Amino acid sequence: MTDTTLYLTLALIAIVALQAGSAFFAGTETALTAVSRPAMHQLEQDGSIAARRVNRLIDARDRLIGALLIGNSLTHTLSSSLATGVMVGMFGDAGVVYASGAMTVIIVVFGEVLPKTYAIYHANRVALAFSLPVTFVVTVLSPFVSAVEAVVRLAFRMFGASYASSVTLESSMMELKGAIEVHAGEEEVKEERRMLRSILELADVEVGQVMTHRRNLTTIDAGQAPGAVVDQVVTSTFTRLPLWKDDPDNIIGILHAKDLLRAVRALDGDTEKLDVAELAAPPWFIPDSTTLQEQLQAFRQRREHFALVVDEYGSLMGIITLEDILEEIVGDIADEHDEAVAGVRPQSDGSYIVDGSVPIRDLNREFEWRLPDDEAATIAGLVLHESRQIPDVGQVFRFYGFRFEIARRQRNQITSLRVTPPSKDGEPAA
Repeated sequence: MTDTTLYLTLALIAIVALQAGSAFFAGTETALTAVSRPAMHQLEQDGSIAARRVNRLIDARDRLIGALLIGNSLTHTLSSSLATGVMVGMFGDAGVVYASGAMTVIIVVFGEVLPKTYAIYHANRVALAFSLPVTFVVTVLSPFVSAVEAVVRLAFRMFGASYASSVTLESSMMELKGAIEVHAGEEEVKEERRMLRSILELADVEVGQVMTHRRNLTTIDAGQAPGAVVDQVVTSTFTRLPLWKDDPDNIIGILHAKDLLRAVRALDGDTEKLDVAELAAPPWFIPDSTTLQEQLQAFRQRREHFALVVDEYGSLMGIITLEDILEEIVGDIADEHDEAVAGVRPQSDGSYIVDGSVPIRDLNREFEWRLPDDEAATIAGLVLHESRQIPDVGQVFRFYGFRFEIARRQRNQITSLRVTPPSKDGEPAA
């Protein structure tokens, strides 16, 4: 083997080795940037040493990126220099052009696109597999990275830019919500997605949006005969009932069915001796602006399941229960005493006949719609808010890609609508 042949062979081996190093740096940079932090955290909790190394690398992300970029730049520069020397020796000055063209293709395809494409689709696997060599590279190149960081910090300071930003609660919540929405098209996790989305929205939803409105409440007049009160409690589907005196807004207590039945038994069934007001528990009033998250914590602290919602003037608006909040997370909880309320009826043409009192949040959760519920709690309220009028029967409106047709109206209240959602490809309803 001649010296020229030996030189070409060694140069070719060196170029291949350097491109392998380039692929290593490019692929690991992509993998460690795209790696799932929750997955790595869970693996570390399960005892994975590789996951712990990955988390340490990500915690010092600026140092990690600096080391990998330095390594990648060195491999590119050295391999291009070797290729240029070989080509110039073989073809003279024209070798510079040949080397530039060949190395551009090799670097782009084998040193960048191929490893990065693989790493982006197998980020967790690549990050775990190469966490040890990457840690070694970061340690070795640490002095050079520190020098580069000093220059970068100085440049940021000169231009008045922020070098690093702290992670805020808002950004963390946005990231969590985004992670949930990424899987929006997967039917296998539909229920889990609904619950996670509802949990994250508890702090944004006020009790006034999910409470049982006073119009639908079952309350008891304390001025009735005790026997009539017992009959009303026994025939009711609820175990806790607001007790009022003189005026329906004057709630004096909450009567629990069990307490009433115990008292009846203690009196051997003589209901005329009952003092209903004395059996009632003190009422708990909360403002309608209380968020579900705050109310859930309050229920836990007070160990109560029932609260009365009032507006800014102290007028009764409705009631909120622990079950109402739980239903916001897991969906409707029906037991043997719940009344079946028909609110949504699917039609053969893809539309829905919806009662005006159906909450928007229930529709969004059931059908994964995106109707806003900031200004109105019910579907009828949304139409009134958007149309800025009290519509007539048969009148049609189009909002947010949906078609709303007024089906029934009772006085000034919309009692039924035909709602046609957008098509599956996103086209607005006709």
